[in-house]
Amino acid sequence: MAGLRSSALRVALAAGFTKPRAGRILTESHEMHGTSRPLPARIQQARAQSTLGAALLIVWCSAAASCGGGAAPTSATPAPTPSAELTPVAASADWPASTLGGEHLDPARLGDLVLRIRRGDYGRITSLVVARRGRLVVEEYFNGWSAERPHTMQSVTKSVVSLLAGMAAGAGKLSVSDRATRFFPAYEPLANFDAGKAAMTVRDLLTMRTGLDWSEDPYAGSPLQRLNDCRCDWIRFVLDWRMREAPGTRWEYVSGGVILAGGIIGAATGRRLDEFASAQLFDPIGAAGAYWISGLPDGLPHGGGGLFLRPRDAAKLGQVVLDQGRWQGRQLVDAGWIAESTQPVVRGVRAWAGHAFDYGYLWWLTTDGGDEIVTASGAGGQWIFAIPRRQLVVVSTGDNNDGRAIAAVAFLFSHVLPAVME
Repeated sequence: MAGLRSSALRVALAAGFTKPRAGRILTESHEMHGTSRPLPARIQQARAQSTLGAALLIVWCSAAASCGGGAAPTSATPAPTPSAELTPVAASADWPASTLGGEHLDPARLGDLVLRIRRGDYGRITSLVVARRGRLVVEEYFNGWSAERPHTMQSVTKSVVSLLAGMAAGAGKLSVSDRATRFFPAYEPLANFDAGKAAMTVRDLLTMRTGLDWSEDPYAGSPLQRLNDCRCDWIRFVLDWRMREAPGTRWEYVSGGVILAGGIIGAATGRRLDEFASAQLFDPIGAAGAYWISGLPDGLPHGGGGLFLRPRDAAKLGQVVLDQGRWQGRQLVDAGWIAESTQPVVRGVRAWAGHAFDYGYLWWLTTDGGDEIVTASGAGGQWIFAIPRRQLVVVSTGDNNDGRAIAAVAFLFSHVLPAVME
């Protein structure tokens, strides 16, 4: 075993890659039905692995039966008894803090939730962040995670792309009615070009009604897997893909369309998506350490699922949505865009934990239980919930590649919403 570990590490270090590959980005169709390929936390979270090194580390983890860090103990050590006690939230310069009582949240219910998470009832949850009335009231980390460590966001990235599209639209750089292909004249002539592809708009990309002949379920052999593994120009890959029907007519989850939307934002603003995001969104909210999986052309960020953020910074994005595009009084995203992008366009596209969800502009939306809940969702259990009527933001991250990826939806309704006392 030691020889296998040292060989894997030598190959990973020798290859010299500095960021995870896109092949680790999963698709919601797998997440929602509990059939995602295993994605160990150490592999998913590492920032310095090569393709071959990652493959060897997967073998290593399989052989070791764990990626949790080190050999199994040689003698039985009693596990600590999980506690329901919440960690006090420290005030910080970038976000005011408060107490559960001060924001009229029931400590008993939220303490019970934290106990269940620590006990492993919901699988491998890595963080829980709750803010109410613009103040941070819960910030808990589990299973070895920490506050300063950026976490894979998987397809929560898509909802961030929606915010960035709104910022570009607010600056007059693009419109949702713009044809998607017009931003890439250098790629002409396009393969499989027809009237449908010519008519595809930015709005079609944002609402998952691209018309492309593209399915991500099952992931194996899907266009998304081929794109993630191809080491090719991702924009050309999507632009050349064949059409199935007229755009704007049918909903189909197409991560490639969001990667293309990220390319459009870059072309429209003159700044690559990650650079635009840093300058216009992440820096103003104080998001530290954010980074993206990137590829071709020219370091294009993977807008379908390549973003890594600290969980507390993901919660800030939920607060921006809750406050109609503002962060601590500063208007970052046009309020009209927030309203437009969080309106249902397609109804009943998913049901999670018994709750039906609609789709807007790369946001999931539900009104089950009487609350309007704006949701971002990513494979493995990455969630942002913004609940305007309750002035509540909830973020949960995880490493669950089975049916427990939707655990946060269940405990949002069973514990968090009932904890609101006024």
